[in-house]
Order: sequence, then structure tokens, then C-alpha cells
Amino acid sequence: MEDEKKEKQVQSEEIAQEVEQQEEKPKKEKKNKHKDQIESFEKEITQLKDKLLRNAAELENFKKRMTLERINDRKFASKNLIFDLLEPLDQMDKIVNMSTEDPMLKNFLYGFKMINDKFYQVLLDDGLKEIDALNKQFDPKYHHAIEKENQADKANGINLEVIQKGYMYKDQLLRPAMVKVNEWSDENGENK
Repeated sequence: MEDEKKEKQVQSEEIAQEVEQQEEKPKKEKKNKHKDQIESFEKEITQLKDKLLRNAAELENFKKRMTLERINDRKFASKNLIFDLLEPLDQMDKIVNMSTEDPMLKNFLYGFKMINDKFYQVLLDDGLKEIDALNKQFDPKYHHAIEKENQADKANGINLEVIQKGYMYKDQLLRPAMVKVNEWSDENGENK
């Protein structure tokens, strides 16, 4: 009987050890599992914070861009109207500056010149600026070459004549100046 009791006790101790070992494994696994979950949540939180900051910065940049566009829209609101007025005003300028001997026609032209000058003054006050192109170096940003001429006594690439005036409106090009450009070379003794 005592042997049976010892045997039962040994068996119950073995069973208790096995149960204890089995309980320790899930506890360790649960601890590791919880640590993994915590780490994944921390990574996710970091990623979401980063995404939030990026979105906030993008929103701020969008607001600045929209504000700048609104300012430019107001600043250049009359740009298209001024562009459309330039051609008739240039034609009027040519007419009022033509020479005539008829005194009555001179008086009419003088009156129209005053009106034309007033139109230009209003446009200049609004931000229109004529591009100074005569006897300047050709610049493709502001000049449009429509003719070439060979004059060896003048520098190469100089605008010899302004065929149509060019204009800037505030800080934007409204219309390039159409010019005649001096272009020559000394190759083979020929002026081409």
C-alpha cells in the first residue's frame, strides 16, 4: 500500500510538473504574442503619425498655392482685355503719327493723338510696359525676329528696327516685340 501511495504520489507529481510545464509554455507564448502585438501597434502608430504630418504639410502647401493663385488671378485679371486692346491702339498710334500737310486733318489727328495717348497712359498706370527693343541685343524671351538684315557696321544680333512693339504686363510677357535683326558673318570674305 505504501508502494501504491508512493507510486500515486510520484505520478501526481509528474502530472503536476507536466501541467505546470504546459501552463508555462502558453504564458511565454502569450507574453511573446503580446510583445509582438505591441510592437506592431507601435509601428502602425508611427506610420499613421508620419502620414498625418505629411497630409497636414500637403494641406498647408495647397492652401498657400491657392492663395497665390487667387492673388495672381486678381493681379492679372485685366491681362486678356489689355492684350485685345493693343492691336487697335497700335493701329491708332500709326494713324495719328502719320504726316500730312492738310491743316484740318492735322487738327483731327492731333485730337485723336491726345485720346490715344490717354488710352496708353491708363494702360501704363495699370501695369503695361513697352519692351525697349531698338538697338538692343536680340533676346528670344522678349523679341520675335521676323526679318534679318546684313549691316557689317553694327554688332551681330542687334535689333535694327522694331516692326511691332512688344509689351509686358506687370511681370509677365504680354506680347513679344517683332524686330528686324542684324545678322552677318565674315566667313570667306562674304557678308551673309
